[in-house]
Amino acid sequence: MAITILGDREFEKVPSIKNKVLRINLNENIYGTFAEIGAGQETVRHFFRAGGASGTIAKAMSAYDKDFSDAIYGVEDDGRYVTEKRLKKMLSHEMQLIEDRISRYKEPNKIFFTYANTVATIDFAKKYKGHGWVGIKFQVQPEGEFNEIILHIRFHENDARLQQLTLGTLGVNLIYGAFYKHDDPKKLLKYLYDHIDQDQIEIDTINFSGPIFEDVDNRLMSLQLVKNGMTEAVIFDPSGNNVLPAALLYKKNVLALRGSFRPVTKVNMDMYERSLAMFLDANRVNEKKTEVIFEITLSNLRAEGEIDEEDFMGRALLLCALGQTVMISNFKEYYRVVEYFSNYTKERMGLTMGVNNLVDVFDTTYYRHLSGGILEAFGKLFFKDLKVYLYPMTNPETGEVTTSENLKVHPRMKELYKFFKYNGKVVDIENSNPEITNVFSREVLRMINEGEEGWEHMLPEGSADLIKSRNLFGYNSKTDAMLESEHK
Repeated sequence: MAITILGDREFEKVPSIKNKVLRINLNENIYGTFAEIGAGQETVRHFFRAGGASGTIAKAMSAYDKDFSDAIYGVEDDGRYVTEKRLKKMLSHEMQLIEDRISRYKEPNKIFFTYANTVATIDFAKKYKGHGWVGIKFQVQPEGEFNEIILHIRFHENDARLQQLTLGTLGVNLIYGAFYKHDDPKKLLKYLYDHIDQDQIEIDTINFSGPIFEDVDNRLMSLQLVKNGMTEAVIFDPSGNNVLPAALLYKKNVLALRGSFRPVTKVNMDMYERSLAMFLDANRVNEKKTEVIFEITLSNLRAEGEIDEEDFMGRALLLCALGQTVMISNFKEYYRVVEYFSNYTKERMGLTMGVNNLVDVFDTTYYRHLSGGILEAFGKLFFKDLKVYLYPMTNPETGEVTTSENLKVHPRMKELYKFFKYNGKVVDIENSNPEITNVFSREVLRMINEGEEGWEHMLPEGSADLIKSRNLFGYNSKTDAMLESEHK
């Protein structure tokens, strides 16, 4: 079988854009509408040029004028047009028109779709490169229920015409994937970049919904975006849906906690609660304008070798059950996390971390790729008034408690550490619970795997029940039942 090499990936031979379009156009049952706003009708153009479009395209439209667009789709409360809400209105409105106007009696075998996008390409000053929402609402069988794939893109090209062409290619890949790859969403994701270089466009949010995707967990799809290099970070909310970072973080104060959360323990939650209280007490911090992000890095997920998706889902399920917002990132260094948040907000930021994490921050080997080394990294990390909230660590053997006052870094970093410490950039978390400071995720994980008792009380309320009911982190319900039987 022929193999084509695309960057670092190997795929089966990739069909051309024209061949993808022809396969759709020549399918006598696929029939739908194209509604494209903001970057020309670049997707539907491929369908007209390929031939055989008369049986596929019900209508192609582009309501460029804002007043005309409002007359069709309604006025948005925030007055914005490049939003997910606007896209969903477009998809629903156009699909309703198809159903109202096409007789099922006359066309009993048609499967309907609506493709839509609302985008803003690069401005004349080339200050903002542009972004947009792209989606498809479609059936896979006549009179079947509708499914949706909705994604958000960020342009990286510096020319509006090139951005339009890239958007047109992406649109074809999405429509083709919806009809011919919907049974394998992971592959569908990868195929969105057919004939597109990853430095041309970024997909930072995607959500699948509908009956054919009922077994698809959008948190796992988030992971695929980062794993495949389509974006550097994704965020999902407690319900498990991907959320647009720009919408979530815009003008917000941000407190981030990095960890393995394998599993999340009482220590993790104590770190969160204590540092948040201190963060909110700081000047100019409003709780309603504050987002707390639990971050897991891709390098952490790869700590045991290849990414274990089941293991990842265990962490995600626990954090979401605790009502937390989770970010998956490709950021090994902390300063890159701060840079990422800075793209969306200029408000206050805080990082909550344990002693070992702070020691790693002062390890120069992490910054060899920077021309300015650790000083350049720290200039980015401690910009403005960012603070590190440090959680104390208790040595289980000696009982010694390590705080910012007696923390030991490499001798060459000692003076640099003192500078940040005594300028208020590193703050000890107050009133931590001394009874749990010696609880470590890796020890809990070992106890679960080896069937030891007593790990349940080390976790937040409800977490142990979820682990047992879903057999997470190697927990074996049969082994547990045998142990209970022996006690009886």
